[in-house]
Amino acid sequence: MAFPKLFSPVAIGKMKLKNRIMLPAMGTKFANEDRTVSQQLIDYHVARVRGGCGLNMVEVASIHCPSAPRKFVAICSDKYIPGLKKLTGAIHQAGGKAGLQLWQGGLAASFDETCQIILPSPMPISAEITLPAAEKSLIEEIVECYGAAARRAAEAGFDCVEIHAAHNYMIHSFLSPYFNHRTDEYGGSFENRVRFPLAVVRAVRQNMPPEIPILMRVDAHDDFLEGGLTIEDIIAFCKLAGEAGVDALDVSRGNIVGPAIQFEVPPLDLPRGFNIENASRIRKETGMFTIGVGRINDPQQAEDILAADKVDMVVMGRAQLADAEFCNKAQAGEVDDIVRCIGCNQGCYDGFANKNSPHITCLRNPAVGRETEYVLKPALWPKTVLIAGGGPAGLEAAITLKKRGHNPILFEAGNRLGGQFLLAGEAPRKLEMKEAAIHMGRQAEKLGVEIHLKTPATPEIIKKLQPDAVFCAIGSVPSILLVPGADLPFVCDSHDVLDGRSQPSGKVVVIGGGLVGLEVAEYLREKGATITILEMLPEVAADLGDTRKAAVMTNLFGKIEMITNAKCIEIKEGAVVIEREGKLEEVPCDAAVIAIGAKSRDSSELEKTCRKLGIPWFAFGDAVKARRALNATAEAAATARSFDDPHIMEEALSGK
Repeated sequence: MAFPKLFSPVAIGKMKLKNRIMLPAMGTKFANEDRTVSQQLIDYHVARVRGGCGLNMVEVASIHCPSAPRKFVAICSDKYIPGLKKLTGAIHQAGGKAGLQLWQGGLAASFDETCQIILPSPMPISAEITLPAAEKSLIEEIVECYGAAARRAAEAGFDCVEIHAAHNYMIHSFLSPYFNHRTDEYGGSFENRVRFPLAVVRAVRQNMPPEIPILMRVDAHDDFLEGGLTIEDIIAFCKLAGEAGVDALDVSRGNIVGPAIQFEVPPLDLPRGFNIENASRIRKETGMFTIGVGRINDPQQAEDILAADKVDMVVMGRAQLADAEFCNKAQAGEVDDIVRCIGCNQGCYDGFANKNSPHITCLRNPAVGRETEYVLKPALWPKTVLIAGGGPAGLEAAITLKKRGHNPILFEAGNRLGGQFLLAGEAPRKLEMKEAAIHMGRQAEKLGVEIHLKTPATPEIIKKLQPDAVFCAIGSVPSILLVPGADLPFVCDSHDVLDGRSQPSGKVVVIGGGLVGLEVAEYLREKGATITILEMLPEVAADLGDTRKAAVMTNLFGKIEMITNAKCIEIKEGAVVIEREGKLEEVPCDAAVIAIGAKSRDSSELEKTCRKLGIPWFAFGDAVKARRALNATAEAAATARSFDDPHIMEEALSGK
């Protein structure tokens, strides 16, 4: 067996687990609008159980109805027990163990405007509005709610529960002196600040059978919160929590009120396993069963952590979003077949935080949240499909088609597969994107996809091949800056820099403060350039999700000059001319890099050829409109799964 420590059995109290991998309680928005369990949530968990996971923790279950967000699981009333029982039954039938995370969101509940917000101390949110502190009676009510929720969890058949005491949810907010400024028995001294959290632990313990273990998620310490919790505070609290009934610690980091959000759902900017040493110290000094968290996405990495006796179990969450079969593949030694999480956070965290996103998904695995619908259906009539473009979208389509039994033939103009992911991987801390692109190419080759490099798809190739369908995934090119001087020899675009074709140095002005502009700026700074970023919007990084923005801006803080509300008017020898607040200014430079976005490559001749020959035409990703990689892989997967439906083929022929 590969990775013997990772896949060895373990027990938390009387709960026995088949391996040491936990799927953590990640917010999904898979619950019904009324907070009941949906079939979508059941399918999501069952897929990971069948994929080999040892313990599935069901996410942020609200223990208090007035503060329970919609589209999230609740356990604040007996009416929720039947649905939760159906979920645990499905997990158990599939061979897994089910935990439930007991949660009161505090400030975080504010993302649903219908929710009551419960805080330890008053919090001004505008000149006119200050959110009040919780009254003692409400605090006592919440303690009772935790106890009642624990009773319901046992009735619903959960094997364990987890009290969420991190991420500045209610319990953490009472624990932390940064948030808790109360002067009564619930604030001030450490002894007072732990009073409410310990009351919660006791209420949970008293309302469950003794054989059901209690886990507790804690922050290792407070990040970016002056005067907040130290790791010594957490160790002292965990010892008390252990005496009150907690059986295991789940050691995380982060909060939602500042740049520490990057530690809560860590993007690829953070080192893998960045929090393990904290967890190891807490384990050593408390003597408690401890679960390690923080960018653990590789089976060998997990094996090494456990073999070094740093923690007792590991959390592998987004790793199992990217590949529901992660555990089975790792245990079988099929490591190269694992689809790796790259920490982009586009589908998981951004899909969770964005009110316009119905639920989470995954750039690497568009089947997240669609587990039943996206079971691959073998092709009834295998078709030859010409795919134009070997980037992530083209490769996703090719792999899916080949697995279904179709015959994809891929044409890539460049000399390697991977497209924009290869370029993105040249930016600082983004090697995992490059590795993902290379892996996708290897998987396509391993499956036997016919691939032609240095061969752009052309009308002539389409005419010669006469495929049953054409997929256009040729992506985008950098947008052109239409100002005087943009064609001067010391001006280049971001793609040329990351690809090594241009090497600007000295004083470099980067025109564009979105993701690509920031990455190019940091890339050049590491090579010794002095960087000024120009952004016409009021802020830089406006196109990044919260976690990546926090991480990128933390890395750039104090290192790069950033000028916002700056419109580029002209580029001339030695300077870029900008308009700011109605005045013209010159920003000195030795070189300028244009990073103002991208536009779709022209595919009109390919489409025209297909229309003329009566070949169904499908375009997706940046070939339609330059957007995030998440959109490209999702559209590629959807197209490859459904294009051969006769009605869809007919629509493609008609150009609808």
